[in-house]
This record gives sequence, C-alpha cells and structure tokens, in this order.
Amino acid sequence: MTRAGDMRDESRQAAEGRGRTAEWKALALLVSKGYRPLARRWRCAAGELDLVVCRSRTLAFVEVKARADPDAAQAAITPRQQRRMATAAQVWLARNPAFAGYNMRFDAVFVVPRRLPRHLPDAFRP
Repeated sequence: MTRAGDMRDESRQAAEGRGRTAEWKALALLVSKGYRPLARRWRCAAGELDLVVCRSRTLAFVEVKARADPDAAQAAITPRQQRRMATAAQVWLARNPAFAGYNMRFDAVFVVPRRLPRHLPDAFRP
C-alpha cells in the first residue's frame, strides 16, 4: 500500500526531473544563440537562479518554466518570484565582481511539450 507522503515524494521527484530537463533544453537554446553559460541552478539564501548566461557585455539571469501550455508558463513567474530573483542576482553579482560593469536583465525560457523552447529576453523588470 502506498502512503500519501510517498506519492508526494514521487510527484516531487518527477517535477524535479522535468525541471532539470527543461533547464537543459533552455541552456541548449541559449548556447545556440551565442550565450555563454556562467551558472546553472545557482542558490543562495535569497533564492535560486535557474541559469546565468552572458553574451557580449549583457548578463542575463534566466528563469526556466516548463508547463503544459505557453500561457501557464508565462503566468508562473509571479511578482514574488521576480523579487527573489532580483535579490539572488544581486548576491550573484556581489560574489562575481568581474561582471559588475555588464548590462543586466531578467530573461525567461518557456518549455512546452512538443514545441521548441521560447526565449523571452528582458521578460520582466523587478
């Protein structure tokens, strides 16, 4: 007999796996567009940054969302999450001062089944 807690753990593990796969797809897309990866799944007390990439002198903090449809993916980036990303980005910059002079923005990549990932540069401004 399966306990409810075990089912939640399995569901969480499945979601984690989908998230990791979506991040790899997003990274492949960004690299194909000329971005250089700097960090993946970077964490601090303030929050997590899915991807940190740069191209020329532009630094992009990227949120990756995998959902069943594009509208749900875009709606999943809440104002609270935007604030947490902005705070985490400031911590990342403080720990990586070589990038202090770069232009900074927040991008999103939406990963939807049976479609190519969609990159939205400058997706939000916290």
